Amino acid sequence: MPDHVHILIEPRVRRDVSHATEFYSLTEILHTIKSFTAHKINEAEEKSGPVWGRESFDRLIRSESDLQEKFAYITRNPWDAGVAPPGEDYPWVWCPAKEASRPAAETSTPAARAPQTLALRTLVDYIDWSPFFHVWELRGRYPAIFDDPIVGEQARELFDDAQELLEQIAAKNLLVARGVYAFWPANSVGDDVDLYVDKKRTEKLSTFYFLRQQMLKPAGQFNYCLADYIAPASNPQSAIRNPQSKDYLGGFAVSIHGADELAKKFTAAHDDYSAILAKALADRLAEAFAEYLHKQARIAWGFGRDEQLSHVDLIREKYRGIRPAAGYPACPDHVEKRTLFDLLNAEKNAGITLTESFAMHPGASVSGLYFSHPDAKYFGVGQIARDQVIDYATRRDESISEVEKRLAPNLGYEG
Repeated sequence: MPDHVHILIEPRVRRDVSHATEFYSLTEILHTIKSFTAHKINEAEEKSGPVWGRESFDRLIRSESDLQEKFAYITRNPWDAGVAPPGEDYPWVWCPAKEASRPAAETSTPAARAPQTLALRTLVDYIDWSPFFHVWELRGRYPAIFDDPIVGEQARELFDDAQELLEQIAAKNLLVARGVYAFWPANSVGDDVDLYVDKKRTEKLSTFYFLRQQMLKPAGQFNYCLADYIAPASNPQSAIRNPQSKDYLGGFAVSIHGADELAKKFTAAHDDYSAILAKALADRLAEAFAEYLHKQARIAWGFGRDEQLSHVDLIREKYRGIRPAAGYPACPDHVEKRTLFDLLNAEKNAGITLTESFAMHPGASVSGLYFSHPDAKYFGVGQIARDQVIDYATRRDESISEVEKRLAPNLGYEG
């Protein structure tokens, strides 16, 4: 007797009334299989009583969980799952009530691709100063931190020193800001996003591979994936009647050059304080550059032209869209930086290189992707199960062990 078998379960209608079709759940189907199999085993062996041992029952439960996940995947995209031929409708697996909770990507047409070299003074108004104080272990939000009875005076002195050094840096061009951003025609395919060479969308340029949350949530809430914020390649409701949606994905890489060299000069002059200060300012300027360039990207996209946002509004991200970075909670795999850097030619256009572990050099560098969906928000993928790791490795054409090594902090099991 084989130790395991593979079965294909075809949906079976329980009832069909008032134009609402209701199928048997996987739980009901599996329990039916369990009872039927036990009956047949007893009949063949001329026995009676329980057949399933504890271990076998646990295997069945795990199989049910696996089937639930596969069923959800097929529901999201039966064409990518290979269940339906491309271009054909697949009505019985379409679940409008569930899919309605997924954000519908809003398309627009940006038109920009530009290396940027900016004057540092342009970036000063975009600096978020609060993290600057955290470097010195002074906790508080700028500018309220100046009124703190404990650290306020120290924070003010530190800020004044930073302003003085920043003025010197800007006046003498001691640091250089370089960056690049671009847009590509894009569509989601399952949990991936395919980029195309041009607007015809007939030739694929590259693919970003994303991960989806796998956690229990209240009814009506769904598990997020960045691919949800890009229009699908085929409309699941009707791949025939609805043409491919024309959406776009943006990407950027920015850096502040010269901080290491400037810090070394201060260190050589036995001024460690200014050396640390210079690097801290370079980090703030890099983040400010990312904020500035995101604003330019929203303007180029079209929907940002009428923005009337204050400095505080920008810091609190009260604009449309997000710019998640590889290696951060929504996209925990650092390897996606390689794809982004190749697309942007970031080494040439921004002077940024990647190490073998995908760290950016210079250290005062920021990179990420632009999503324009009006409902897009940041989230954390969190812990993922082995079934998604296997699927992710297959999509990336990598070994499971390679993926497990990179995603070790996100594994919800012992790899």
